[in-house]
Amino acid sequence: MGERKGVNKYYPPDFDPAKHGSINGYQKSHPLRERARKLSQGILIIRFEMPYNIWCDGCKNHIGMGVRYNAEKKKVGNYYTTPIYRFRMKCHLCDNHIEIQTDPASCDYVIVSGAQRKEERWDMKDNEQILTTEHEEKKKLETDAMYRLEHGSEDQQKLQRAIPTLSNIQEAQNAWKDDFTLNSMLRRKFREEKKTLKEEEERDQALLRKASLSIPLVKECEEDRRLATLLKYRSLDSYENKQKLKRSEIASRSWFLSSHTPVMNSKVSEAIKKMDLGRKATLSGTDGTASHMGIVRRKSRAASVPDSDSSNVSRGESMDSGLQNSTIPEGPGISTALVADYMYSSSDSEAA
Repeated sequence: MGERKGVNKYYPPDFDPAKHGSINGYQKSHPLRERARKLSQGILIIRFEMPYNIWCDGCKNHIGMGVRYNAEKKKVGNYYTTPIYRFRMKCHLCDNHIEIQTDPASCDYVIVSGAQRKEERWDMKDNEQILTTEHEEKKKLETDAMYRLEHGSEDQQKLQRAIPTLSNIQEAQNAWKDDFTLNSMLRRKFREEKKTLKEEEERDQALLRKASLSIPLVKECEEDRRLATLLKYRSLDSYENKQKLKRSEIASRSWFLSSHTPVMNSKVSEAIKKMDLGRKATLSGTDGTASHMGIVRRKSRAASVPDSDSSNVSRGESMDSGLQNSTIPEGPGISTALVADYMYSSSDSEAA
């Protein structure tokens, strides 16, 4: 595919492929240019990415995982047949140099100098993870039959201890084997919960619109219901019930004066005194029918007066005119018509 691309390479007139081999050989330069300036010392400049979080020893600043540097890569040893490389780089925040090398035995990077690792590791043995077998242990298993037998017996004991846990895991997996039914159950449950939440939201919005509020409502609890029952924001009786209660109190109220009745004017008090005197005179009479008469109404009195007794009629007319001209205030337990009846009855007793 190279012949289809315009690489635009310049070949000088004295270039000899058999003698120079390539343009780099003709110019006596490395293909990596500046990255290979220390290649004679076994150092290659590469782009190195920080494998984990560290703290720089020079400026004490944090350098996060993934930060990239131009590092000098150099081979410093071997782990069996795997080479060990060391990387040297300069901190971008200060003049301190950091050196990190590979650790093939633990498949990790080790800080040699210039920084400290932010410890975020865990022990695989403490977490019951599968550990890699060391080379010495592998060699001992291959050469020592007794050690291999002991190692096998330990593995069998670990298996017996792990069987109950494995059985529980298998039962849990079998419970989730029917994916369609379980998915249907979950979707049905989610639909019901979604419907309930939607109804609650509509009820809350209606309450907020009714109260003209714009505050968020929290979910009610039993304590809120108990407190709400103790509060009363409206009257227990309606307007009609109040009116009926007031009328019944007025109808059941006594017409006669009581000890709590306020003092009336002098004319009413004199009329009541005359009424009492008349009642006493009536009760002291010999006629038994007169004692049962009590208070006589004005209309019945006018009807029972004979025509010959003109003096009594004129006296009653003068009494009516006096009552019409006088103003008698009405109290809570007495009326104008009642006072007039009392005055008629008292005048009758005096005449008797």
